[in-house]
Amino acid sequence: METRITHAAKEVIIGGGKPTVLIGERINPTGRKKLAAALKGGDWEYLQEQALRQVEVGADILDVNVSMTGADQVSLLPRAVEVVMDVVDVPLCIDSDDPAALKASLEVYEGKPLVNSVTGEEKSLSSVLPLIEEYGAAVIGLTMDEEGIPTDPGKRVAIARKIVERAESLGIKRQDVVLDCLTLTIGADITSGVVTIGAIRRIKEELGVNMSSGASNISFGMPDRDCINNAFLAIIIASGVTCPIVNVAKVRPIVLATDLLMGRDKFAMRYIEDYRKRK
Repeated sequence: METRITHAAKEVIIGGGKPTVLIGERINPTGRKKLAAALKGGDWEYLQEQALRQVEVGADILDVNVSMTGADQVSLLPRAVEVVMDVVDVPLCIDSDDPAALKASLEVYEGKPLVNSVTGEEKSLSSVLPLIEEYGAAVIGLTMDEEGIPTDPGKRVAIARKIVERAESLGIKRQDVVLDCLTLTIGADITSGVVTIGAIRRIKEELGVNMSSGASNISFGMPDRDCINNAFLAIIIASGVTCPIVNVAKVRPIVLATDLLMGRDKFAMRYIEDYRKRK
């Protein structure tokens, strides 16, 4: 199962036994006051610096999200996509819960992007999936619906199946649907990690699709978050996640080590090269 994402002349292949693809999470104003101020003030140079920095540390795809209070995503998101495309050659993940903003951004994108995201809610399925089909994009499907995020892994699998089947009914290929089983903090529910891991394993076995995850959500409210995040990231990659959304600068060595142990790094060349750069 290979999901192909492109920008200009560069292609990134997710899955198919290939190394884990890292989606950089840093172009997101949530909790980042300086980035939020730059977006509001039209400081595109700062945005480009953030994009370049992530690519330099090994991001394969960049997530672009401009969602914040008072922002007009319909005008702001496509502009952000354009300025990021101007300075990097990696593909983008266009991130918004506003279908109008997604459409405006898909119109200016050069290549085949990943869209983040569609859910199992009927409103989302009927508004986002037609855009994916029209523009030939790939999409991340979140395993939540009108009742929220299920605490039972079987229900998350059922939502995943619903998203995949609806996409296929519109002519969207299964390999262009990337599932995200969603991660809730163990600080609120100690079983959150087990539920997510169980759902990932079942979706991998039953649907065979590629999967993403915002892995750092697992540790909100806990001490030494990096320790928890790194352990969880290794487990979910081994369970079936092929393109996590992460702070690449922090987790790249962990991901490379996980890929090495899973036989995805011939002669350990990627791991050794990264080690030499870090030292």
